[in-house]
Parts: sequence; structure tokens; C-alpha cells
Amino acid sequence: MCGIVGYLGNKNALGPVVDGLKALEYRGYDSAGVAYINSDSCTVIKRVGRVETIEKLVDKEKATPHLAMGHTRWATHGAPTTVNAHPHFNHDKTIMVVHNGIIENFQVIKNRLIELGYQFATETDTEVVPHLIEYHFKQSGSFEDAFEKAVSELEGAFSIVAISSLALGQLFAARLSSPLVLGVGEDEFILASDPSAIMEHTKKVIYLEDYELAIISKKGYKIRNFKRAAVVEKTAEELDFDLEHAALDDFPNFMLKEIFEAPQTIKLATLGRIRPKSGTVKLGGLVDVKDKLKEVQRLIIVACGTSYYAGLVGEYLIEELAHIPVEVQLASEFKYRFEPFSPSTAVLAISQSGETADTIAALKKVEGRNMLRLGIVNAVGSTVARMTDAGVYCHAGPERAVASTKAFIAQVCVLAEIGLHFGNGKIRDRKRFLQELDSLPKKAEQLLTQVDKIRQIAEKYTRFSNFLYIGRRYGYPCALEGALKLKEITYIHAEGYAAGEMKHGPLAMIDKNFATFAIAPDCQVLEKVYSNISEIKARGGPIVAVATEDNRQIKKLVDDVIYIPKTIEQLNPVLVAIVIQLFAYYAAIKLGKNVDRPRNLAKSVTVE
Repeated sequence: MCGIVGYLGNKNALGPVVDGLKALEYRGYDSAGVAYINSDSCTVIKRVGRVETIEKLVDKEKATPHLAMGHTRWATHGAPTTVNAHPHFNHDKTIMVVHNGIIENFQVIKNRLIELGYQFATETDTEVVPHLIEYHFKQSGSFEDAFEKAVSELEGAFSIVAISSLALGQLFAARLSSPLVLGVGEDEFILASDPSAIMEHTKKVIYLEDYELAIISKKGYKIRNFKRAAVVEKTAEELDFDLEHAALDDFPNFMLKEIFEAPQTIKLATLGRIRPKSGTVKLGGLVDVKDKLKEVQRLIIVACGTSYYAGLVGEYLIEELAHIPVEVQLASEFKYRFEPFSPSTAVLAISQSGETADTIAALKKVEGRNMLRLGIVNAVGSTVARMTDAGVYCHAGPERAVASTKAFIAQVCVLAEIGLHFGNGKIRDRKRFLQELDSLPKKAEQLLTQVDKIRQIAEKYTRFSNFLYIGRRYGYPCALEGALKLKEITYIHAEGYAAGEMKHGPLAMIDKNFATFAIAPDCQVLEKVYSNISEIKARGGPIVAVATEDNRQIKKLVDDVIYIPKTIEQLNPVLVAIVIQLFAYYAAIKLGKNVDRPRNLAKSVTVE
């Protein structure tokens, strides 16, 4: 979602800030802006639209400040307009603020400030912050104290960065339930909401935790906990991230590049963890809680979006491999439902970014309940990674396209490994399972040779305005994920459905103008999937299917078929995922859509 970058150092600060905002464009936004201090005055430049517009305006200014900050906004409070864009400021433009998240008590603060004579120009919740800082500054005369008192009053989820002509040469930041990281370079400091905006300048970072604020000057930084009013000692850690891997190479966009990275994604998710010859799995991230894992009798998986659908695959995998009851809950609902917990219940949070607000809220719900909290994340050092007792990294590398591709594949692989780890020999054909998992990268490479055929089929089906994805067992979560991918990047209406439910209502939608994508690789219930396909075909519905190679029978039942290499049923979702991603991708390209940045969506959903 929204992105923040702040810079203080010896360079022209506008360069790192604008470059950082560009690095955050993949998160999604509708407006952008920068603020900087030259001599003793603040300047603001902001517009609706792309960062490149801001870059052109900045270039015209020819300013060379050493202190600046910038923001990309994804509208929550107030429409996407230039006025509502960040940075926001007080009346005399001496205090500049950028903000990610939501300030839940902003209206109460705003009403109080209006009674005191303060005037507001925007519809945003953010605008209360510079006015509130000004109010406290007038009381104390210390900007540092005013900033701390102001952020202490705020409720909700936020990361805030501020600069002011009242505190020259200083950069201020605070965080509560919204990510913020401080990069420590040579004679320079960079604040950002995502490490990708920092890594070009330094790999030494400090992750701010909840209720922490930072005051940064050229001499260094100090960090305080504004809830406890206490100093916090922190040292920088090395950022494990390779900038080169985020480059496009020869691909036209990041989504296609990331789909083609599937073989490498599988390798990295399994490398050093599976030993097919001995039939063993080693997950170093779970070593510290191995005794607690033995006590787990119930597992709750919490996640959102694509990670939620990976969790549904994980439910099948873990129950089948480990014989542990599993339930998967939407993190956005988990926080608000009442249910009994026990120490034998563990929570497993899945998040690509590790910064998903709803998933973080779900983990907070079980704080202090003596429950084991596990995580599956891609971003090393992210909030979810730091909040959990133990976990497993996906190691999928950077994912820049908004629609997640590599993350789903990596998460399913990791969930399979966790199932085997929990199971500890509860399935007889453990070695075969691991051999199949080990062979998946080559099978993914084989599948990717069919891109031309998948493109032709996808283009053929772009004439349909409605789509139904169906599947059974492991195919059901794939159907949900396939429908999500199609609607995310083509804007075609699509639904995922359990195929066995067709006769319980969805058949009413079927006609010659309503297409179906059937997930039908070899599985225990393939004959039943055939029956569901036949129900649709009998009503004139066009059908495209994904099936296992050498399946000739399905050709008689559907209009088009895409084949995947043969593997065991439990690992079909990994290969099916590549097909549904490519299908959605080529359909979107045919329709002229921006596949990397679909409308209205953000990569990392950091507000609830």
C-alpha cells in the first residue's frame, strides 16, 4: 500500500527519496509527493498520479537539500486528489508529515483542535498529526517532546515520518502496527516502509518495533519507546536481499518474470530442507520449538488473499501428512470472532510480505495466551517474522508484481515440508513424497515450455465476461486462487467453487456465455470431477481444463485442455498454480491491462 521514504545525509536528499518511491511503486498507489528543507524553509510538491510526475517537478526545482521525505498514497480517508496527497502540513508549513496506516481517533483529535482554532484543508486522517505536533510544540518549545506527545495520543495503525523547520537537520519517525525500517549508511540515514527502498544505499538496517520512535540527525540516531517513555538500545543488522534479482532482465514485466522463476522458487523453498534418499526433512526455523511442536493437537492457519488459499492447500497437506486437525481462517475475521483456545493449539500465520495488517492483528489476538505462534513469510526481518516464536522462510526472493505468483508456490512447498516435519514418519511413502517434491523444479521447467499453447487458449477465452473455476480436494483451493488471479489482473468476473457444489446452485449460471476452468489433474476423485464437468457441458457451458499429461478421456469432455507433468496428488497445486497464473497473465495482456499494477490494488496491505 502506501510507501514512505525519508533521507538525511550529505547527498542531495531528493535523489534517494524519489528513487526510493520508485522502488515502492509496486505496492500500489494513486498519488505521490515529497517535502524537503532548504536553508530554513519547507517545500512541498505533490500530485495525483505516478512518481515520474513528481520527479519532473523536482528536477525543475533544482534544489539540493540534505533532508527530504516522500510518500506514495493509496487512498483511505478522502479521495485521491492532490490536496489529499501526502505530505501534509500545519497552517504555516513549518511541520511536514507523511503517514501510512489509519489513525482511528483522528476525528476526536480533529474536533478538539478545531475548537482551539486550528483549520483543516483535507479529508485525511493524517492532517491532524502536524497540527497536533504544533499544539504540543507551543506548550513545550521542544519539537522532540512535541513529536513524542503527539504520536502517544494516536490510536490505530501508523508509521509516521516528520521534518520541520522548527527542528533543522533532524528526521523524526514513529511506528505502531505499520512497518518502518531505518537504513544506516556511510554518513547518511534512510527511513522507509519497505527495505526495497533502502537496499540500493545500504544493507545495514534497524527495524522499528511497535511504540518506537526515532530521532535522527547527522550525528546519529536515538530510539525511544513512547509508550514506556524509555530509551531503546538497537544496533543495525545486515539486510539479506539481492537487488539484482529484482531487475526485469529480458522480460516485458515483473509478473511474467516471476512466473518463470517458479522452478527456482521451488528449489529455494526446498534447498537444504529435504533429504529424499533418507526420507527426512530438516526445518532449522523450527528447531528452537521442537518440544512445543510435539504438544500441538490443533493448528489454526491465518492468512489473507493468495496466502489464505495456500493455507487451504496446507490444511489438506498437514492433516494428511501429520494427522493433526487444521482449520484455516481469514485473518481479517479471526481477530473479531470468539473461540476457545488451549496451550495445545498453535497458530500459523502466512504472509508474503510479513507486513499484512490483518495477519499481524490475528497474531496479536493470541499474545499472552501461552500458544505457539508460527510463521511462513518471504520477507526476512518482517513484522510477522519478528512476532512469531518460530517459522520457515519461503526464500522466494523479491516479488514485485502486485498479483502474487512465486509466494503461493513457495508457501505450498513450505506447508508440505511442515506437514512432513509434524508427521515425523506417519505416512508410509514419505521417501516417494520427498522424491516428487525434489523433482518439481524440472517438472515446472517442462511445463513452462507450453507457454505459447497456454497463451493461445487464454486469448481465446477473453471474450467471456464471467468465469467459474471448479475443483475438488486439492483442486478446490486452486480453483479459488485461479479465480482470484483472473479477476485481479483482467477484471473479468470470476468465482472459485468446490466442484461438488455445482448442483447446489451455481449450475443456474451456466450457459454458452459463461465459461468454466476445471482443475482436473489426476486425483482420488477424478471421476467425480468428470461428472461435474459433464453437468456443465450438458448445459452448453464452454470449458477449459488443466489435467495430467496422457489423460485422453478429458479431451472428450472439455473444449480445451492444458496438461501438466505427472506428480502425486498432494503436489499438483504447485504445477496447477503455474498454469492458472499464465492463463490469467496472457488473458490480461490480450485485454491490454497493466499486469504488474492492477487498478485499485496494493502489494502489501498494511491497513486493516
